[in-house]
Amino acid sequence: MHNFEFVKPSTVADAVAVLANAEAQPFAGGQTLIPSMKARLNAPEILVSLTGIAEMNGVRRDGGALVVGATTTHAAVARDAASHFPALAALAGQIGDPAVRTRGTLGGSLANNDPSACYPAAVLGTGATIVTNAREIAADDYFQGMFTTALDEGEIITSVRFPIPEKAAYAKFLQPASRFALTGVFVAKYASGVRVAVTGASEGGVFRWAEAEAALSSGFDADSIGRLSHPSDGMIADLHGTAEYRAHLVRVMTQRAVRAAH
Repeated sequence: MHNFEFVKPSTVADAVAVLANAEAQPFAGGQTLIPSMKARLNAPEILVSLTGIAEMNGVRRDGGALVVGATTTHAAVARDAASHFPALAALAGQIGDPAVRTRGTLGGSLANNDPSACYPAAVLGTGATIVTNAREIAADDYFQGMFTTALDEGEIITSVRFPIPEKAAYAKFLQPASRFALTGVFVAKYASGVRVAVTGASEGGVFRWAEAEAALSSGFDADSIGRLSHPSDGMIADLHGTAEYRAHLVRVMTQRAVRAAH
């Protein structure tokens, strides 16, 4: 690992000011950044820690929504969201292992947008709003492909606002070594309809399954999607599973999520 300067601002404004430097990079839990630096795949000259910014940490209920600060760890979400949004808490409790959950953060996961990460499914599945230092971004506009988001250079996530659904659940078929989702599905039922978001399966990253949403909005029951099938085009194919296998898992995990939501 190379030498770098470490800066820990106490306000969002100060962090944004330092990040205006092209050689600076934000740092939260470091679960992706630090390994990439050790492998010399990433070499920022300035690391800007966001963990000292109090307003970016914590879980709070705000009317019909749950607001989670960007530097809130997975372990804290699993603990503090449980009474307000059990499905989100359960998802957070399945991420990685205890060491990862203690250090990894919501904002870091969303900014990285790994195609097999769990949080993107919850954000897209609930139609959440990503709040940054500059604006608010709807979930449907935020995710733009594998490791690609709507964030501008120097823009940082400060919090995420999750509309709390009537019923919800996350079903994850994990890859046991990495504990990433081989395929994961988050299902959320609202008065306006049902949203279904899939992670871990597609080369394009997290996506909504429109056919399943339509079927479940008509009848929120696992049998409603029993005859549906997702095409294998664009699905990830690797040593862990073929494209066809992941396409099959999309339906299976959606059914499991619906059953769990009940």
